[in-house]
Amino acid sequence: MRMRELITKTSKSSRADADSINADLLTRAGYVHKTMAGVYSFLPLGWRVLRNIEDILRKHMDRIGVELFLPSLTSMEQWDRTGRLNTVSVLFQACAANDISRKIHDAHYVLNSTHEEVITPLVQNFCTSYKDLPCAAYQIQTKFRNEPRAKSGLLRCREFRMKDLYSFHTTEEDMLNYFFKKAIPAYQGFFEEVGLGDRTVITLASGGDFSKEYSREFQTRCDTGEDWVFQVPETDTCYNREIAPSKAPLWGDEEEELRERKDVLGKGIIGVAELAAYLNIEVERTTKTLLFVTEKGAMVAAMVRGGYDVNEEKLRKIVGCTSLELAPPEMVTKMTGAAVGYAGPIGLPKSVQLIWDESTANRKNFECGANVTDMHSLNVNFGRDVALPKQFHDIKTAKDGDLDPGSGKTYEVFRASEVGNVFTLYTKFSDAFDFRFKDKDGKEKPVYMGCYGIGTSRILGVLAEVFHDDVGLRWPEAVAPFQVHLLTLGKEQAVKDAAEKLYAELQASGIDVLIDDRDASAGEKFADSDLIGIPHRLVISARTLKENGVEWKRRTSKETQTLAWKHVVQHLRK
Repeated sequence: MRMRELITKTSKSSRADADSINADLLTRAGYVHKTMAGVYSFLPLGWRVLRNIEDILRKHMDRIGVELFLPSLTSMEQWDRTGRLNTVSVLFQACAANDISRKIHDAHYVLNSTHEEVITPLVQNFCTSYKDLPCAAYQIQTKFRNEPRAKSGLLRCREFRMKDLYSFHTTEEDMLNYFFKKAIPAYQGFFEEVGLGDRTVITLASGGDFSKEYSREFQTRCDTGEDWVFQVPETDTCYNREIAPSKAPLWGDEEEELRERKDVLGKGIIGVAELAAYLNIEVERTTKTLLFVTEKGAMVAAMVRGGYDVNEEKLRKIVGCTSLELAPPEMVTKMTGAAVGYAGPIGLPKSVQLIWDESTANRKNFECGANVTDMHSLNVNFGRDVALPKQFHDIKTAKDGDLDPGSGKTYEVFRASEVGNVFTLYTKFSDAFDFRFKDKDGKEKPVYMGCYGIGTSRILGVLAEVFHDDVGLRWPEAVAPFQVHLLTLGKEQAVKDAAEKLYAELQASGIDVLIDDRDASAGEKFADSDLIGIPHRLVISARTLKENGVEWKRRTSKETQTLAWKHVVQHLRK
């Protein structure tokens, strides 16, 4: 392909609206164009990279499933049947956009963010016997999510490309066998081939309300990643911060003498750091108390040490409820007699269940809310002012410096970007559609399911975040839009003729090449080549012709080498 055929142009200056490395570089290099927040057009170079990613992915998915293509529109009834129509927060609705269209057909549909509501009844039509199972099918599809904050270029979009695979099984054992022995190895092979294998780790994450298993996320180490991964030292065990079990570093002095409890005025001061400074105490001595209400209306008070946040998923599992949410202000006031921000464990009604995080243990003379607006209690102690809990729990969100409870070692913590995930769905969706199969004895039994996702456009963004330097992109060879960037320098006809000859030879040898035969300066061509980031650069100029050779350089190296003309194709193949 010729650069003048791309219909795009590069840009030397960073974009003012680019909020990430990938958004800036991919836009400046002519790979994508931002149509609106969270929506991008893939330009010729970007589309080639995305196709390469998806072709590699197909190769690995074809080994464990069959490809199909599902619709983007689904009826409201399908989503209502699974109970997700009014609970999934990112759903888009599609309907007629104007009066003319509404006169033709005034219907409303879900614009799919995921496809369980489509694939489950579809497979149900064909798989009715144990002889039909197990089976697995995948698609690569455009998905839509009503992201509250579309940001970070291709990493968080409202419209994006996604591979989702679904598997169907007769037993839990078979589902787990597919999950661990087929899906995960296939993912590992894919990430290895696109160049992310050595920096991508399997990370335990929430499995949702319907799964007994942790889900597995594939997290790529990335300094600009949105997730925090907690890795147990000297092991392969990694946790997403949202579920990482943690033990707070011990804080407190066993020899400290008990002091008299007192209430102190701190009007309008509810932030932990601000409160500690105002009271002239350590942040670790403060206590954050939050009130929650379960789906059955039960009240729960959760206490964590200052500097930590309450992890609602951990708390929900400790309480044993299906769901819980922060108590509304009027309920907080009714229970505590105070405005939000001044709740504390002392004097709460007996109907309120108290859950103390393990970070609050071993402290003396600590602070907590006084259950009076603008008031804080100081020098609170267990056994005297508040009952010593029978058990302390882990209900906090882990942070850097915390210990793994199992090994007692401090976690290694790093930022990462999620590039894929696998879930065990068990029978959540098959139950919703009454999807059963008949076993050998003719008895009906439930179908077990799993789902497995990879955001292909997101991976393109992550590759740009990981593989770049100060001057541009540096694509791994497997996904690069072209293997070779051929530059012509000078206006001599001999240079142009030689370039055309080499261009034809490379193409005939099956080597993808982008030729820059524009009427542009050498500096502009070199800068654009670095920005675009094709793995190999070849330069033909009057100087190289005199040497009867071609200048070759890897994008990842500063060194150049002159190759004999007859060895160029062989060298690149090697």
